[in-house]
Amino acid sequence: MPEEPSEPLLVERRAAGIAVLTLNDPGRRNAMSGEMTAAWKAAVAGLRADRDLRCVVVTGAGSAFTSGGDLSWLAGGNADAVPALRDRMLDFYRTWLSIRDLEVPTIAAVNGPAVGAGLCLALACDLRYAAERAKLLAPFTALGLHPGMAATWLLPEVAGLPLAREMLLTGRVLTGAEAATYGLVNQAFPADRLLAEALAAAERVAAQAPVATRLTKVALAGGGHPDMDSALRWESLAQPVTMTTRDMAEGIAARREGRAPRFTGE
Repeated sequence: MPEEPSEPLLVERRAAGIAVLTLNDPGRRNAMSGEMTAAWKAAVAGLRADRDLRCVVVTGAGSAFTSGGDLSWLAGGNADAVPALRDRMLDFYRTWLSIRDLEVPTIAAVNGPAVGAGLCLALACDLRYAAERAKLLAPFTALGLHPGMAATWLLPEVAGLPLAREMLLTGRVLTGAEAATYGLVNQAFPADRLLAEALAAAERVAAQAPVATRLTKVALAGGGHPDMDSALRWESLAQPVTMTTRDMAEGIAARREGRAPRFTGE
């Protein structure tokens, strides 16, 4: 009997409202195929509707995070007209970047190579932890391609314009350890500790007050506020919203009593 094809995306629900999404096509280095893209779209839609969700971790099966777009269909793209290609690419980009629209914090556990669109997926997450020897690169121009999936926006947002220029124009490859020194990832760990460290961070996120956490994510979206006055205007509204929650009363009571708070999202 032939083996049943494996699911292209694994969705695991853990305690404390944590979900782990694992890109699951290790034989193709977790390339973002049509099947995986469809599974991703459905999974993110399901997570968006989950009111108990506190944090999402994204990682890859096997030795790679993801090798990015599936080159088998990119190679035939020049047979199509530009308008059709534009629509196809825009749908692909928006599907994968929809993780930015989740209200809860997201964490990329970059266990191996994160290439092109795969790097952009990691950059689209709120926090990034990488294996020390993982390779992060955006080799679009080496393939004759203009960068895609918001690479020209995400790289400068996360690591600044100088590094973005170097990676996109020269094809510079960074290891996870090097990426941590530039702020491209938050921290780098030995590969055998990476997922445990990412999950520990997810548990810390999940332990915070949900309403305050979601509003803080909104405040920091898109590179944060354009100026301090905008920040003050937002905070003068968002902080009073949290002041009316039961969770704030619980947080203060827990601090006074020297115990861990039990937040409910109310």
